[in-house]
Amino acid sequence: MASLRDLGLSEYEARAYRSLLSTGPTTAKELSRASDVPMGRIYDVLNSIEQYNLVRSQTASRPKKYVAVEPSTALDRLLDDKKRELEEKADQYESIVDDLEDELDAAEPVEDQFWTAAVGPDETVDLFLERLAAADDHIVMVSADSAPQWDLETVSEEVSAQLEDALDRGVSIDVLMTREMVGSLSEAVGRRYREALQHRDDFDVRTNDDVTGSFNIIDGVEVCIQVPNPLSSSDAFGMIDLKDPEFAANVHEEFVPRWSEAEPLEF
Repeated sequence: MASLRDLGLSEYEARAYRSLLSTGPTTAKELSRASDVPMGRIYDVLNSIEQYNLVRSQTASRPKKYVAVEPSTALDRLLDDKKRELEEKADQYESIVDDLEDELDAAEPVEDQFWTAAVGPDETVDLFLERLAAADDHIVMVSADSAPQWDLETVSEEVSAQLEDALDRGVSIDVLMTREMVGSLSEAVGRRYREALQHRDDFDVRTNDDVTGSFNIIDGVEVCIQVPNPLSSSDAFGMIDLKDPEFAANVHEEFVPRWSEAEPLEF
């Protein structure tokens, strides 16, 4: 059940405000009895909810009287306070992340070979987006066909957003697709490509039907390979991410002639 405590009030503050709605204008002593807030705490509680702008006081009267602000107004004020608090927290966390990112990026990268794998559509997409976000210099994307079990439009939107971020970081991107793959993209994806990516100097998309499989080369040292389902070659089973500069160089060597022969994409 919803409670005023969910919006930041203490138990005593919530009791005092609810009681004021019932009693109408009243003194601190009368409110203490009505709300079961101890007399030794009632003035602190009233001062607190007055700072929240939930009550108004009549200072000219002796003893001083208090009246509750209408619930709709009071709740809007509590909500606004919570929103401001959350925005301040978000800003604080973003600042912490920026500081930590600079600190952690300063560490020497590990150059040893390393591989990992993801199985299933959700895990595969997460790994793919993670590696795109890690790129610092150059991304090569080769896509012969889509994975039918993916929500292609949603995934394409997420990938497009990561590519925009990468371009903003100074990463150059080459995308090579078959015409069949281009035809499987929705109008929404095509529109985003035209509006957000096509005009970028470091973004180039070409088509070549002499392409099989789907893989990505990250910064010339890492290869993400989409693994087909062994029981159904048209379905994606998962993804292998292999960090190996020599292997990445060999894959890129195979990519270059197909890229040279490809035609620029025209949406």
